[in-house]
Amino acid sequence: MQFTEAQRVTLRALADTFIPTLPAPAGAPDAAYWNQAGSAGVNLDKMGEALAAQPAGAQQEFEQLLRLLDSPALGLTWFGPLRPFGRLEPEQREKLLQSWASSGVPQLRKGFQALRKLYMFLYYGGSTAGPGNLVWEHIGYPGPQMPLETVTAERPLRPLQPTQDVVYDCDVLVIGSGAGGGVVAGELAAAGHDVLVLEKGPYFHGSEFSQREVDMLGTLYDARGTLSTQDGSVALLAGSCLGGGTTVNWAGAFRTPDYVLQEWAREHQLPHFVSDGFKRSLNAVSQVLNVNIDYARHNGQNQALLDGSRRLGQEVKLIPRNERHPTDSEEHFRGMGYSCFGDRHGVKQGTLNTYLQTAFEHGARLLCDTLVERVTIAQGQATGAEAVHTTPDGRAVRVTVRARRVVVAGGAIQTPALLLRSGLRHPHLGQHLHLHPTVVVSGIYPQPMNAWHGPMMSVVNDGFTMLDGTNFGAKLETPPAHPGLMSMVLPWCSGRQHKELMRQAAHIGSFIVLTRDRDGGRVRVDKNGQALIDYSLSEFDRNHLLRGVRAAADIHVAAGAGTVLLPHGTLPQLHAENGRLRNPEVLDNLPHLSWKANQFGLYSAHQMSTCRMGGDAATHPASPSGELYEVKHLFVADASAFPACSGVNPMLTIMALAHYMAQELKAGMPAGATERPVTVGE
Repeated sequence: MQFTEAQRVTLRALADTFIPTLPAPAGAPDAAYWNQAGSAGVNLDKMGEALAAQPAGAQQEFEQLLRLLDSPALGLTWFGPLRPFGRLEPEQREKLLQSWASSGVPQLRKGFQALRKLYMFLYYGGSTAGPGNLVWEHIGYPGPQMPLETVTAERPLRPLQPTQDVVYDCDVLVIGSGAGGGVVAGELAAAGHDVLVLEKGPYFHGSEFSQREVDMLGTLYDARGTLSTQDGSVALLAGSCLGGGTTVNWAGAFRTPDYVLQEWAREHQLPHFVSDGFKRSLNAVSQVLNVNIDYARHNGQNQALLDGSRRLGQEVKLIPRNERHPTDSEEHFRGMGYSCFGDRHGVKQGTLNTYLQTAFEHGARLLCDTLVERVTIAQGQATGAEAVHTTPDGRAVRVTVRARRVVVAGGAIQTPALLLRSGLRHPHLGQHLHLHPTVVVSGIYPQPMNAWHGPMMSVVNDGFTMLDGTNFGAKLETPPAHPGLMSMVLPWCSGRQHKELMRQAAHIGSFIVLTRDRDGGRVRVDKNGQALIDYSLSEFDRNHLLRGVRAAADIHVAAGAGTVLLPHGTLPQLHAENGRLRNPEVLDNLPHLSWKANQFGLYSAHQMSTCRMGGDAATHPASPSGELYEVKHLFVADASAFPACSGVNPMLTIMALAHYMAQELKAGMPAGATERPVTVGE
């Protein structure tokens, strides 16, 4: 999205309101930090790029928001002077934003939250390291590491690079290269099948992962890291690069709980989830990924989760992680904390350096930067796909694929969107969206936490996963904690309050409350075929989430935090001394606050169940084999096929399901079914 100069004036004024120039507190040694205004650190071109990745309707809404801000009618939204934003005094601008944050008008709350997230992330995440830095230096963030000697720029995979319109033939077309698509590609290519993988995102390797938040989220994540629900209330993180989510996730390799597998088998007529075959698939992918608990130590916030839980008599477990640990050096320990921006050291064992490598070595072709527009269907069966590849110089190349089988593994947002664009009309396609809705509970500790270093998640508290006699509840884990993400999560009540919080960033440790949601949302497409996401947190799921919030707060206090920041826009705070809570009434009042959309921060890194498999064709788009009931030879092999919410970080479950499905695909296709033909235009 391109901004006019008038819009840029308004956007800079907004930046200076969210992050204002302020006098430093008396005796503070960091006057430069307080004096710098937001407009000096927010790249508006990056903002435009992020907005350009949004659906057309969202872009139009943002333009309407800018027009409102530049109109005298703006005063009617907060009972202030009838002047545009740029002509208000600084104090009036801040009051306007505060009014919008608590407004009873949903659209104003949505507008406030959209602006807040953009500005905070771009300012704190887009800074630079080095002497004289006014942001990272003063909050204690060291920034990206220098490359280690073990890092090489040589790419082990060589994707196709068509320069003109092209036609490919293959046995199996795999759309998506993450936990689902990567495994299917590796398994089928190793079995002798001619496999072509189409990936919407780019291929990065080694030192190309710069570890810079704004750049990497804008390159490696769907919608440049700004994917969200239609009402803006839930921010979603979804990988969109070669290796998909396994390239950017937090390396937690959880096995699916037995009670979830039994639920899926019983309620969705899927006995294979409790079969020896599925266990063998879990074991197989765990071995390939080197899943282990052999890491040397925890970072500050994981240690706090461990210590606080144990002091309360609660059980904690080490999280198996799909990593290799070549050394116990401080450099590698710190580097693990950046792997949500891609692992430049090759420690994390995602599909990028396991199954996709296997696929490539067995002749599979990989084509990145390629958006699949639709799956082609003839006489009730899939025949390939039509796509557009973007060349390095920005040209569009038409790609036509002819295939015997098509496996869609684009994730639980983009998979149903693609199938809907392709003409499928099953009434449950796109329905039953589960998100593991997540809030962040942060503690301010007397000692430095430096939560941006070390394994992002190494400890889990499972004591609240089955509440009220149900299979639903919440897990307590820890998130990545770099300045951009941290600043976006911490509520903004005023410019000074937020700057003061970020000034303490090195002392902040955070837990996430990850909720297994019973009630879901949906994915549909707009007139341009882009995904639209609808989701509202139900009262049932919110009650479980708030039980988890209370538990997380208690653990912070037990671990020694002096202040606990509760996840609501009004920023209720708990204060503790010597491990004892001084104002428990704040925690008791939490369920009585208003929890409408955009009154609190809600996040999701796991999307599931929008093309769920099951034995009942009337209520499940996919059969137990993963094949769509509507279209033969068309399969789904990602988290969209989950019959319901997994209750744990889903990577290993997706990979095991894809592995299990791949064995059935092998059995149904003779090896070397086709000789690779000469490709037109390659």
